[in-house]
Amino acid sequence: MPLRTSPASIARNIALATVLLLFLIKPVHAQFYLNQGELAEIMHECTADLESLPEVRYTYKTLYNSRGNNVLARNTFYKVIGDGDVGIGRSRSLLVGLLNRRLMHEVQIGDTLVVPDSWDLDFCAYSPFPKFYDGASSFDKLFVIDKSIQAWAAYDSGRLARWGIVNTGDPNHRTPNGRFNFNWKTEYRVSSHSPPGEPWEMYWVFNFVESRGIHIHQYPMPSGGPMSHGCVRLVDEDARWIYEWADTWTKGPQGYKSGFGTISEPGTTILVIGEDPMGAPATFSRSANVPTLNTVVLPDNPYDVPPGTDQQLFFDRIRSAGP
Repeated sequence: MPLRTSPASIARNIALATVLLLFLIKPVHAQFYLNQGELAEIMHECTADLESLPEVRYTYKTLYNSRGNNVLARNTFYKVIGDGDVGIGRSRSLLVGLLNRRLMHEVQIGDTLVVPDSWDLDFCAYSPFPKFYDGASSFDKLFVIDKSIQAWAAYDSGRLARWGIVNTGDPNHRTPNGRFNFNWKTEYRVSSHSPPGEPWEMYWVFNFVESRGIHIHQYPMPSGGPMSHGCVRLVDEDARWIYEWADTWTKGPQGYKSGFGTISEPGTTILVIGEDPMGAPATFSRSANVPTLNTVVLPDNPYDVPPGTDQQLFFDRIRSAGP
């Protein structure tokens, strides 16, 4: 004779199964984004006195707490890097998070972070780009994006003017390598790749690949590596600064025929170099248990970087022909 189960028993069994299922399902980790307002406190233009910036060395610090409490471990870390002051340490941790491409509220016991041996220096003292670029000394302005470390630099006549971090295109939408020029700009634009009903709003937009609609612009930035649809994401303060710093193309009666008219003079030169990292960029390398900042190796001459579009080929021919 089959057993009969009461409605109340069935309800209890369903509830129990639901609870068990919640334990078995692996939770989906939310994508956390950088606090761009906080980063603005430490990211700024380089000092005019680059020669005075000291060489920064780095060490490892591992989070630990005897009670297994991550919050207390982070507070202890703040106290250590703050020379005994948790508030100062918390402020300095903004730089630590940026250099390690980590969000401090995600760091847990056992995690090891790279920390500098000198604090409160000019932000450009921590730059992975060389402070002086002889190859760019003949360029009034030169902009560099290095995909391997997901960072950018601006040079004025070969002197580092500012640097920051980026997110380039993901594996399915890679940001192209090569030599380009800034084209047109606009303060606000909605991405043509936006899904229906979800406008992707971009601010401080500066185009550099006309045919593919690839720009640099402000946008929410995850702490990891390449994440965009081909464009280059920037922190708000950086995007605003570049928007004002770089030059657009100049239109005229003769020159390169673009979809926006005839270009008589190209805008500021851009170099996109480096290889896409697998996951988060490797900002540091380990040598004898001492972290070493992975510095960007720039080409001897910016023109050694292959032209990225027909526009650069056109102006290269003019340049080669001479006066």
